[in-house]
Amino acid sequence: MSCIYGRHQFGNEDQGWVAHFLIRALEDKPLTIYGDGRQVRDVLFVDDLVEAFLLARTHYRTLSGQPFNIGGGPDNAISLLELLAMIAELDGAPPKCESGEWRAGDQRYYVSDTSKFRAATGWRAKIAPAEGVAELYEWLRRRRGLEPRRARGSPGGRAMRRRFAARSTLAGATEQRRESGV
Repeated sequence: MSCIYGRHQFGNEDQGWVAHFLIRALEDKPLTIYGDGRQVRDVLFVDDLVEAFLLARTHYRTLSGQPFNIGGGPDNAISLLELLAMIAELDGAPPKCESGEWRAGDQRYYVSDTSKFRAATGWRAKIAPAEGVAELYEWLRRRRGLEPRRARGSPGGRAMRRRFAARSTLAGATEQRRESGV
């Protein structure tokens, strides 16, 4: 399942895992990483989901009665380890982690295929994982009244945003080539 994240306060290891990881890091509590941490999920920032809902309402006559997958898609796919690296960049230090055995039924790779909804409405997730994670981190930090541990705009944070923006651009180009049959 895709992870929808945004300005909310709750999350657990299975649903809302991005928020869960950030909250645990801000509270200086350990995270449990099951398996090797290379599990990949697509993430979708809540603002992108709201935009999808609004488009669905606009196109309700042609969409009615059809199922659609909504998620971040290939451009917004990250591994648990990548999220940990983002948190380390934002927080100034890697979060505390504990290891757990691989859980039965835990998929190694899940990325939503949003192509049907995109074809019907033109929708595509716009908020990249690094941008959305940074926004949620700042919102959670402010909501808890915590001072920044790392100065905003620090070299590490800029480097992270550039690295993940380049990754998203590459993923988008790969998807375009695949769609055009190249």
